[in-house]
Amino acid sequence: MKKHISVISPCYNEEGNVALLVETIAKIFDQLPQYTFEHVLIDNCSTDSTPEILRGIAAEKKHVKVIFNERNFGWIRSPFHGLIQCHGDAVIYMVSDFQEPPEMIPKFLEKWEEGYKIVIGIKEQSKENPLMFAIRNFFYKVLSSASDEEPTIKNFTGFGLYDQKFITIIRGLDHQYPYLRGLVSELGFRRFEIPYVQPARFAGRTSSNFFKLYDVAMLGFTSHSKLPLRLSAFIGFFSSIISLMMAFGYLIYKLVFWSWFDVGQAPLVIGMFFFSSVQLFFIGVIGEYIGAINNQVRKRPLVIERERINFD
Repeated sequence: MKKHISVISPCYNEEGNVALLVETIAKIFDQLPQYTFEHVLIDNCSTDSTPEILRGIAAEKKHVKVIFNERNFGWIRSPFHGLIQCHGDAVIYMVSDFQEPPEMIPKFLEKWEEGYKIVIGIKEQSKENPLMFAIRNFFYKVLSSASDEEPTIKNFTGFGLYDQKFITIIRGLDHQYPYLRGLVSELGFRRFEIPYVQPARFAGRTSSNFFKLYDVAMLGFTSHSKLPLRLSAFIGFFSSIISLMMAFGYLIYKLVFWSWFDVGQAPLVIGMFFFSSVQLFFIGVIGEYIGAINNQVRKRPLVIERERINFD
């Protein structure tokens, strides 16, 4: 019996990409007759003509399955929901804008057949903005170093192949705001990493911005590292020691030079603003962790679906 492969592609305002993506994936599997496949696309409430294009494709091609979300549930929850809806022997995750090369699919399957449960693409270089690539690279290095257990994978975006055994496990984790990139390293499945050069976006404009990137960064830290909390404790401890030593030094200096030594307002004002800024910074860090806990305990669904096509 042929093995069945699911390809999952999340999309939001990808009217210039989805039709070509579906066609490209189909041509690749035409060269892989030993497999059957389905292509699942989850639309995160696009505001352009993407939904109409997806309906037209699904009407003609029954191997194309579409999920329409009731609203935009963000670029963390919606792709993860789509991933766990796939029941193929292996699931291939790739975005819809061609920044993750479809031609890597045969390499993924080859390594999967060799016994690797997870085969992922590692972005060694990118044709995106050099500054953004440098910032992302720096973040991955910091997060990898700060991870409590297994280091997270550098330059990994989620692009890759996942055995159904892995999908079954993450399907049962009940994460309200899951960080897939961290789960891959945390769960410890045998994996193979394939480097690639990230091409430029094929069509349209990216929906990512500073706040979305910040959200992903904080999710990585709150999910897989206690380092910020420990830093707050260490800095608070050493700051208190330094403050005590300075206060003791000023006291001795005042007792020795009582008649002419005047502390003045400057040290008090500088010290007050310095320690206030440190406190506010780490209150914000603690707030991020509390927010992550709040997301988890609310037990809300990842997404609300409006409609499914071709899942029958």
